[in-house]
Amino acid sequence: MKFVILLFALSLAALATAQHASSSHLVCYYDGNSYVREGLSKLHTNDLEPALQFCSHLVYGYASISQTSNKLVSPNDKLDLDIGAGLYRTVTGFKKKYPHLKVLLSVGGDRDEVDPDNNKYLTLLESANARIPFINSAHSLVKTYGFDGLDLAWQFPKNKPKKVHSGIGKFWKGFKKIFSGDFVVDEKAEEHKEEFTALVRELKNALRPDGYLLGLSVLPNVNSSLFYDVPAIVNNLDYVNLHAYDFQTPERNPEVADFPAPIYELNERNPESNINFQVQYWLNNHCPATKINVGIAAYGRAWKLTKDSGLTGLPPVVETDGVAPAGTQTQKPGLLSWPEVCGKLPNPANQHLKGADGPLRKVGDPTKRFGNYAYRSADDSGENGIWVGYDDPDTAANKAAFVKSRGLGGVALVDLSFDDFRGACTGDKYPILRAIKFKL
Repeated sequence: MKFVILLFALSLAALATAQHASSSHLVCYYDGNSYVREGLSKLHTNDLEPALQFCSHLVYGYASISQTSNKLVSPNDKLDLDIGAGLYRTVTGFKKKYPHLKVLLSVGGDRDEVDPDNNKYLTLLESANARIPFINSAHSLVKTYGFDGLDLAWQFPKNKPKKVHSGIGKFWKGFKKIFSGDFVVDEKAEEHKEEFTALVRELKNALRPDGYLLGLSVLPNVNSSLFYDVPAIVNNLDYVNLHAYDFQTPERNPEVADFPAPIYELNERNPESNINFQVQYWLNNHCPATKINVGIAAYGRAWKLTKDSGLTGLPPVVETDGVAPAGTQTQKPGLLSWPEVCGKLPNPANQHLKGADGPLRKVGDPTKRFGNYAYRSADDSGENGIWVGYDDPDTAANKAAFVKSRGLGGVALVDLSFDDFRGACTGDKYPILRAIKFKL
């Protein structure tokens, strides 16, 4: 009898585990900008399809807000209305072949040009009348093109970069703070928090009758405590994607290279700049764990090393010189897609090359807490030095394991176009996406 009871209990536990695994979200972002890139970084919709068997949600972005009308409009000035509409219909058309897939249209996502002195995302919030055309146009776009809902990647002001201090530096920073006070990100943050709460409520009321989803993407370096009243908005959201990466970037921190997206806090670092802190904040503010998806970037951040940066590569690396040169595919200084990073790691094709083409030295993460990095010290002339912090399939799987251990909703991969969608590195297409799916 005891054996039967034990067997029954084990069966229930296995069923619960299976149900949780099957219900884990794998949210995949597809940036429409990748459709108009040139060369090997161009992600055509045909190349997108192999990923969709793994994705529970596809977030297509990024739609923009019109400065004059406050309406939601076509996402890319390089795409005319016909092409934009064609992409809308193409991505939502994937649902016919993949009926499990939910496709959402995203607004903002740091792709929209915003005047810091006249942020249209903030001015829209400040007027109930301005929110009406936005809500109506958003509902119309979702309905017209067959999306399953809307994703709010709202462009709030970013945190000021925080430098790494130690010893006397930390003391001096604290001393100056007595007289200078904290850096003010947004003088009307409390008002904007209340107004965003109203927008979320009004949007959900407009979308609910048709059963449309409403999701939130918390963009990198946006202070959740300033702009999100978590208990007030969470019941009107179907998910929250925490883009917990880019804590350190060569644009924000040009003189110090460091891990862009650690899981846990590192010594002598900002205690907020890690995944665990960001997740715990939302949990502490009564967001259900199952609604939280942890964002993972499929790209690395790259700094230029100088002769004064040292030879060890151990982060934080000081005396760096801002962004490293652009990769051959994405052509964006300071950012390398996973296949670009992979191509710089030691392999038969580059083992005998020197200078800017020579291989980087890879340093793994046996602790499974912080992520990988790779580097090449500057040469005697002070050139060709580079330091890259990145996630690969192994570290992405570590983060998926963290998500699973905490009982969170799932993972959000940003962006499919930065994964190795051609299989150039190992022959497997979308290796980061696959590693996450396998672990979940």
